[in-house]
Amino acid sequence: MARLSAGILFHRRQGSAPEVLLVHPGGPFWARRDEGAWSIPKGEFVEAEEDAESAARREFTEETGWRYDGPLRPLGRVKQAGGKTVVAFAAVADFDTAALASNSFEMEWPPRSGRMQTFPEIDRAGWFSLDQARRLILAGQRPLLDALADAGAHDRR
Repeated sequence: MARLSAGILFHRRQGSAPEVLLVHPGGPFWARRDEGAWSIPKGEFVEAEEDAESAARREFTEETGWRYDGPLRPLGRVKQAGGKTVVAFAAVADFDTAALASNSFEMEWPPRSGRMQTFPEIDRAGWFSLDQARRLILAGQRPLLDALADAGAHDRR
């Protein structure tokens, strides 16, 4: 079965410019990567029967500690380089990135050391202009930024 994730691209207007919320993956593999490493908050479906909107909301809360109950607008699907398909939604919201509270995962680190360490699933979140976001986001998710810009969704408040 193909891997399927769902996520939300949040946007806001800061002054006259639109901004989008991106998150940076935690853990040692991503610690020194910045450009091309950020993502929309997203995660895999828990059950085959789970609908994309429910999965996107659940994953957003797990990864950030924030809850969003407002409306979501379908944004499209993208296929990432690793084969995972991401079903994305857009929404207008504003979150204080300093209040990020991600869930965590455990892995052996360093490899073959026998030591288990705990890492946050998301170690940072930030608001970025569309130009900044295009440099930071995973290449496979760039079309989501284009879809948001094309829809003019970032102009709504």
